[in-house]
Amino acid sequence: MKYLTTPIYYPNDRPHIGTAYTTLVADAVARYFRLKGEETFSLTGVDEYGLKIQKAAEENGMEPQDWVDHIVGRFHEAWELLDMGFDGFIRTTEERHRATVRSLLQKMYDNGDVYLSRYEGPYCVRCEAYYIEDELVDGNCPVHMRPVDVHAEENWFFALSRYVDPLLAHIEANPGFITPVERRNEVVGFLEHGVDDISMSRSSLTWGIPLPWDESQVAYVWFDALINYVSAAGYADDPERFATQWPASAHLVGKDIIRFHAVYWPAMLMSAGLPLPERIAAHGWLLVGGTKMSKSNATQILPEELVETFGADGYRYHFLRDVSFGPDGNFSWEGMVDRYNADLANDFGNLASRVLNLCEKFRDGRVPAVSPADGPEEQPLRSAAVEAVAAMAEFEDFRSKQALEGIWLLFRASNAYLEMTAPWKVAKDPDQAERLDQILNACLEALRIGAILVSPVMPGAARRLWDKLGLPGEPDAPAFADRCVFGTFPETTVHKGDALFPRIEA
Repeated sequence: MKYLTTPIYYPNDRPHIGTAYTTLVADAVARYFRLKGEETFSLTGVDEYGLKIQKAAEENGMEPQDWVDHIVGRFHEAWELLDMGFDGFIRTTEERHRATVRSLLQKMYDNGDVYLSRYEGPYCVRCEAYYIEDELVDGNCPVHMRPVDVHAEENWFFALSRYVDPLLAHIEANPGFITPVERRNEVVGFLEHGVDDISMSRSSLTWGIPLPWDESQVAYVWFDALINYVSAAGYADDPERFATQWPASAHLVGKDIIRFHAVYWPAMLMSAGLPLPERIAAHGWLLVGGTKMSKSNATQILPEELVETFGADGYRYHFLRDVSFGPDGNFSWEGMVDRYNADLANDFGNLASRVLNLCEKFRDGRVPAVSPADGPEEQPLRSAAVEAVAAMAEFEDFRSKQALEGIWLLFRASNAYLEMTAPWKVAKDPDQAERLDQILNACLEALRIGAILVSPVMPGAARRLWDKLGLPGEPDAPAFADRCVFGTFPETTVHKGDALFPRIEA
């Protein structure tokens, strides 16, 4: 089974386009695996404990549980708006998660990896993370560039330092464990520099999960949150499913939380005697005007602000085509308009409109199945289809940009084929009726294959095109490689209907 996860998000604010990016990549890759025919479980959710949530609840005059119950719907609304298709959504206030946290932390305690000590140091409430002085930037959090607090209290500590050598050995033995390579090098450098044991509880906080051996303290929010990945896999409530679903195939995360996922989490699993995830894949930040998005600098953009103009499919295509998974990416309205018009309105949408219009004009929408054309004019089209299918493998490494570049070879080859064969001219010669049918059939076959291949990225557009083509079933049915062999488009009735992607005037 493929088990893919996103981070779980703090529900104290609406999801912005940076938050949505991780979720979108995970959704597209999960759809790809289902399209291959592989059993897949994709997970997202919300992280509801911690000081940040408690403060937000107090500021709104509500109890923490009432506050998170009130705002968690924002995430469901955002993911529905973007046509996300997750199999699981976990909340850390669920009993299955609370039970898992207490059980797993107890195993770490029983293993002798937990002890009582005193902590004092800089703490960023927004990150819910401790830092050392060397990591601060002019006294500020290196992620949010805002002043940190100084926390001092007696806590329970996790003996992280015991797991430095086992972690380094695991990373060396499994080069793909952390990707891309620059994030792997970052983690190795952090481990080799020397790692201190870390505080895993809070005595001054009540909004959290009490430790099973010391009810006066609650689990530090990151120790609680990371455990969600095994909670959702059935650790506490479905051991049979857990045995088949864990370890996770990949945790998809942003680079700012790579340390928690690639150092703390694997060490916790080692301590509890559980297998490590197969892969931790970290992407860069999504920048606006060269700056990381935040409310404080007025660069936070919400998905609904873009979907209103570009639609869910246009939104999904832009971020999966123009943002590479790994390095930082830049967003601009102008760039999104240009990409939408060039690729979706022109290459893809206009191709579908032209072909379907020709079918309606010359064959009343009914193109009979004919012996497939296989002459020199068709060879580039057939070759492009083979390359497009092969490019789908790029999703295995979260390289949606490269996958879409390969798929677009098919649409561009189809447009070139139309211009070269000029069916509007062929239609003028009654003796060329069969040749016209062959040309139209080949174009429809390219559209059929294209609808299947774009379905992980643009599920709505794929379904709309499938309906226009009059085809039975769904474009995202399994075993796409078998279904994408270029053959003869079946005898059916097609209709042009509205444009798939109306052009946007900037």
